[in-house]
Amino acid sequence: MSGLLALLDDVAAIAKVAATSIDDVIGQAAKAGTKAAGAVIDDAAVTPKYVHGFEAKRELPIVWKIARGSIFNKLVILLPLALLLSAFAPWAIPPLLMLGGAYLCYEGAEKIWHVLSPKHHDVDELVEKKVAADAAHLEEQKVKGAIKTDFILSAEIMTIILSALEVDNIWFRAAALGVAGVGITVAVYGSVAIIVKADDVGLHMASEGRTGFGRAIGRGIVRGMPGFLKLLTTVGTAAMLWVGGSILVHGAAQMGWHAPEHLIDEAAHLAEGAGGFAMWAVKAVIDGILGLALGLLLIPVVAYVLAPILRAVGLGGDKETAH
Repeated sequence: MSGLLALLDDVAAIAKVAATSIDDVIGQAAKAGTKAAGAVIDDAAVTPKYVHGFEAKRELPIVWKIARGSIFNKLVILLPLALLLSAFAPWAIPPLLMLGGAYLCYEGAEKIWHVLSPKHHDVDELVEKKVAADAAHLEEQKVKGAIKTDFILSAEIMTIILSALEVDNIWFRAAALGVAGVGITVAVYGSVAIIVKADDVGLHMASEGRTGFGRAIGRGIVRGMPGFLKLLTTVGTAAMLWVGGSILVHGAAQMGWHAPEHLIDEAAHLAEGAGGFAMWAVKAVIDGILGLALGLLLIPVVAYVLAPILRAVGLGGDKETAH
């Protein structure tokens, strides 16, 4: 009996340690995941456009296909690469972060340029006509394009999470990366699924609601969704520029160039009297302006240098599947 009690006591101790480890993994994953806010918001803001123009019954299957590809990107390809980097080439993490930050800056600036350029709107109209003409082929292209875009955003997200983890154990890192990657994917594509079906839910409530109040809510959802999507896109763009700029500034400091970070910190301290939020806002605005400036400089580089090279090696997509 004493031996059995001792065994049960050991099992309880092991279970307690395991539970603590799980809590630590989840805590580290959650803390690190918040660092990737800009890329996550961008992911959620961008994905709904890939179901635009398709029949309502195809919206959730398309989102599911993209989510499944995102999980594969994060867990099968990027997680092992991230662990190899942390184990054998930790010096490469800051430059890779800066590369991802530059990509976010480019994407944010390209979205703004897209709004200001009438040529882009003409292309969008042609794409919508093509969707109507060949929906099955376009669905496959859209999904492939979305998964390619997700790979880049996922690489940025996983690198940011990796840099924010405060543990050395490789298995702990792997678990935290996996939890954070899956959690972010579920949050992003779960939100996207809700967003793309919200207008259908609102329409059903408006036409089938049992009470006047319910029907009014349904009409409000239908009317409000276009504005909400525009707001989400705006927030995503601002987040990309802010996070991209801050990654570049912080990465430059890690690589020995501290002047930009010091200047931004000094500017933020000028608003210290107005409170912590004001200091954060000053830094975010400056980082965002720097991100926008760099992104605008990168647009011609991508269009006339990188895009032709990618097309030459077979990695460039059609305009309608480009992010």
